[in-house]
Amino acid sequence: MDEGLPAGFPAALIERCPDAIIYADATGHIRFWNAAATRIFGHDAAEAAGARLDLIIPERLRGRHWEGWDRVMAGGESRYKDGALLAVPALRRDGTQISIEFTILPFRDAGGRLVGIAAFLRDATQRFEEMRALRREITALKQAAGP
Repeated sequence: MDEGLPAGFPAALIERCPDAIIYADATGHIRFWNAAATRIFGHDAAEAAGARLDLIIPERLRGRHWEGWDRVMAGGESRYKDGALLAVPALRRDGTQISIEFTILPFRDAGGRLVGIAAFLRDATQRFEEMRALRREITALKQAAGP
Protein backbone atom coordinates (compact mmCIF):
# COMPACT_ATOMS: atom_id res chain seq x y z
CA MET A 1 0.00 0.00 0.00
CA ASP A 2 2.90 2.39 0.56
CA GLU A 3 4.55 1.80 -2.82
CA GLY A 4 5.50 5.05 -4.49
CA LEU A 5 5.22 7.13 -1.31
CA PRO A 6 8.00 9.66 -0.66
CA ALA A 7 10.73 8.76 1.81
CA GLY A 8 9.70 9.64 5.36
CA PHE A 9 6.04 9.88 4.37
CA PRO A 10 4.38 8.53 7.55
CA ALA A 11 6.41 10.75 9.90
CA ALA A 12 6.00 13.83 7.69
CA LEU A 13 2.27 13.17 7.38
CA ILE A 14 1.86 13.19 11.14
CA GLU A 15 4.18 16.07 11.92
CA ARG A 16 3.23 18.36 9.01
CA CYS A 17 -0.50 17.63 8.99
CA PRO A 18 -2.44 20.94 8.99
CA ASP A 19 -4.73 19.54 11.70
CA ALA A 20 -3.52 19.17 15.26
CA ILE A 21 -2.80 15.60 16.26
CA ILE A 22 -2.71 14.92 19.98
CA TYR A 23 -2.35 11.52 21.63
CA ALA A 24 -3.15 11.07 25.32
CA ASP A 25 -2.59 7.88 27.30
CA ALA A 26 -5.22 6.20 29.47
CA THR A 27 -4.51 8.62 32.33
CA GLY A 28 -5.16 11.64 30.08
CA HIS A 29 -1.50 12.69 29.86
CA ILE A 30 -0.32 14.04 26.52
CA ARG A 31 2.24 11.78 24.84
CA PHE A 32 2.24 13.26 21.32
CA TRP A 33 1.71 16.84 20.12
CA ASN A 34 2.40 17.85 16.51
CA ALA A 35 3.34 21.25 15.04
CA ALA A 36 -0.28 22.10 14.19
CA ALA A 37 -1.21 21.58 17.85
CA THR A 38 1.44 24.16 18.73
CA ARG A 39 0.05 26.55 16.11
CA ILE A 40 -3.54 26.14 17.29
CA PHE A 41 -3.08 26.00 21.06
CA GLY A 42 0.15 27.98 21.57
CA HIS A 43 1.94 25.37 23.69
CA ASP A 44 5.08 23.83 22.21
CA ALA A 45 5.53 20.06 22.21
CA ALA A 46 8.00 20.11 25.11
CA GLU A 47 5.54 22.05 27.27
CA ALA A 48 2.62 19.80 26.34
CA ALA A 49 4.47 16.49 26.78
CA GLY A 50 3.36 14.83 29.99
CA ALA A 51 0.74 17.49 30.80
CA ARG A 52 -2.87 16.44 31.29
CA LEU A 53 -5.45 17.38 28.69
CA ASP A 54 -6.57 20.09 31.12
CA LEU A 55 -4.00 22.14 29.20
CA ILE A 56 -6.63 22.73 26.51
CA ILE A 57 -9.93 22.01 28.33
CA PRO A 58 -11.76 25.04 29.76
CA GLU A 59 -12.03 24.71 33.54
CA ARG A 60 -15.84 24.68 33.54
CA LEU A 61 -15.84 21.58 31.28
CA ARG A 62 -13.12 19.54 32.99
CA GLY A 63 -15.36 17.66 35.41
CA ARG A 64 -17.67 16.43 32.68
CA HIS A 65 -14.72 15.60 30.41
CA TRP A 66 -12.90 13.50 33.02
CA GLU A 67 -16.09 11.74 34.09
CA GLY A 68 -16.63 10.55 30.51
CA TRP A 69 -12.93 9.83 29.96
CA ASP A 70 -12.70 7.65 33.07
CA ARG A 71 -15.89 5.79 32.18
CA VAL A 72 -14.64 5.00 28.66
CA MET A 73 -11.14 4.05 29.85
CA ALA A 74 -12.73 1.63 32.33
CA GLY A 75 -14.47 -0.13 29.45
CA GLY A 76 -17.70 1.84 29.27
CA GLU A 77 -19.31 2.78 25.99
CA SER A 78 -18.37 6.10 24.43
CA ARG A 79 -21.22 8.23 23.20
CA TYR A 80 -18.95 9.30 20.34
CA LYS A 81 -19.11 6.86 17.47
CA ASP A 82 -16.22 6.12 15.12
CA GLY A 83 -15.56 9.09 12.88
CA ALA A 84 -18.08 11.34 14.62
CA LEU A 85 -17.18 15.02 14.28
CA LEU A 86 -17.22 16.62 17.71
CA ALA A 87 -17.31 20.36 18.42
CA VAL A 88 -16.30 21.85 21.77
CA PRO A 89 -14.69 24.93 23.26
CA ALA A 90 -10.96 24.72 23.99
CA LEU A 91 -8.28 26.88 25.58
CA ARG A 92 -5.21 28.45 24.04
CA ARG A 93 -2.05 29.05 26.06
CA ASP A 94 -2.93 32.75 26.47
CA GLY A 95 -6.30 31.83 28.01
CA THR A 96 -8.30 32.65 24.89
CA GLN A 97 -11.23 30.31 24.32
CA ILE A 98 -11.54 28.91 20.81
CA SER A 99 -13.98 26.56 19.11
CA ILE A 100 -12.54 23.28 17.87
CA GLU A 101 -13.84 20.38 15.83
CA PHE A 102 -12.24 16.99 16.14
CA THR A 103 -12.48 13.26 15.61
CA ILE A 104 -10.95 10.60 17.82
CA LEU A 105 -9.12 7.34 17.25
CA PRO A 106 -9.01 4.93 20.22
CA PHE A 107 -5.89 2.77 20.70
CA ARG A 108 -6.11 -0.67 22.32
CA ASP A 109 -3.50 -3.13 23.51
CA ALA A 110 -3.30 -6.76 22.33
CA GLY A 111 -5.92 -7.72 24.93
CA GLY A 112 -8.39 -5.12 23.67
CA ARG A 113 -7.93 -2.78 26.65
CA LEU A 114 -8.11 0.92 25.79
CA VAL A 115 -4.65 2.46 26.32
CA GLY A 116 -5.13 5.94 24.87
CA ILE A 117 -6.87 8.16 22.38
CA ALA A 118 -5.58 10.22 19.48
CA ALA A 119 -7.53 13.29 18.46
CA PHE A 120 -7.40 15.10 15.12
CA LEU A 121 -8.41 18.71 15.77
CA ARG A 122 -8.89 21.95 13.89
CA ASP A 123 -9.69 25.48 14.95
CA ALA A 124 -13.24 26.28 13.82
CA THR A 125 -13.54 29.57 15.72
CA GLN A 126 -13.91 31.81 12.67
CA ARG A 127 -16.65 29.64 11.16
CA PHE A 128 -18.54 29.45 14.48
CA GLU A 129 -18.33 33.24 14.89
CA GLU A 130 -19.60 33.75 11.34
CA MET A 131 -22.52 31.40 12.04
CA ARG A 132 -23.37 33.29 15.24
CA ALA A 133 -23.32 36.60 13.36
CA LEU A 134 -25.60 35.20 10.66
CA ARG A 135 -28.04 33.91 13.27
CA ARG A 136 -28.12 37.34 14.93
CA GLU A 137 -28.78 38.98 11.56
CA ILE A 138 -31.59 36.54 10.77
CA THR A 139 -33.16 37.13 14.19
CA ALA A 140 -32.94 40.90 13.73
CA LEU A 141 -34.50 40.68 10.25
CA LYS A 142 -37.33 38.51 11.53
CA GLN A 143 -38.00 40.94 14.38
CA ALA A 144 -37.95 43.91 11.99
CA ALA A 145 -40.40 42.17 9.63
CA GLY A 146 -42.81 41.56 12.48
CA PRO A 147 -45.35 38.74 12.82
